[in-house]
Amino acid sequence: MLEATATERLVSRDRFVVGAALAAVVLVTAWYTIGFARWMAGMNMTVSMPWTVSNTFLLVVMWLAMMVAMMVPSAAPMVLLYARHVRRRRETFGLYVPAAAFLAGYVVLWLGFAALAVGLQWLLDTAGVLSPMMVVTHPWAAAGTLAIAGAYQLTPAKDACLSRCRSPVHFLADHWRSGITGAFHMGLVHGVYCVGCCWALMLVLFVGGVMNLTVILALALFVITEKYLPFGRALSRIAGLGTIAASGAIITKAVLA
Repeated sequence: MLEATATERLVSRDRFVVGAALAAVVLVTAWYTIGFARWMAGMNMTVSMPWTVSNTFLLVVMWLAMMVAMMVPSAAPMVLLYARHVRRRRETFGLYVPAAAFLAGYVVLWLGFAALAVGLQWLLDTAGVLSPMMVVTHPWAAAGTLAIAGAYQLTPAKDACLSRCRSPVHFLADHWRSGITGAFHMGLVHGVYCVGCCWALMLVLFVGGVMNLTVILALALFVITEKYLPFGRALSRIAGLGTIAASGAIITKAVLA
């Protein structure tokens, strides 16, 4: 009984430390994202930034910070549950290093997404359909982007990835690996499911505004809702249909204009 009580105290302490670390990561990246958005708004640019190596790197960092700020809150239950399992299994490497490795693996996948998002941004900018404030300006491009985002919400791939994200216990049971490299691998796998679940939703940023803080916050809250509330799957499908309807409305307006 005394040993069990001591273990529970350690688990409670671990939850606080890991939770505080996750909160710090989110706050720092959110601070950076807000600062970048305000900087762009203050610049009031009329032409896009030149695609130099330094500017491209800056955009990748911006996208990564934004993705971490948006997605880590929804991954927090998984990381906390992982930390609890590490404590109970009494891993030889302790707790905090494996938890950090798990998070690092998760972030690596979003780094890859950030690089792809910048690549898409370059394509849109080169095609002349993206404003200097990173908003798609051509109605057909905006409609197509929303149609892709909405249609993916209704696919089996979306359902499969979302079901994995909605069930941390089953994920850990199916993918458990011990040690630091095992933790990093598990973070990578969870990142695959998370990116697979949410990549299309992030396309909405190009229509609502990549640096539109209201859109960023709305998407972050939506991701948490669809992952963890009982009606999350239904909400995901409703959002998909709504996004497709918005795409149709843009096309209709463009045709009638």
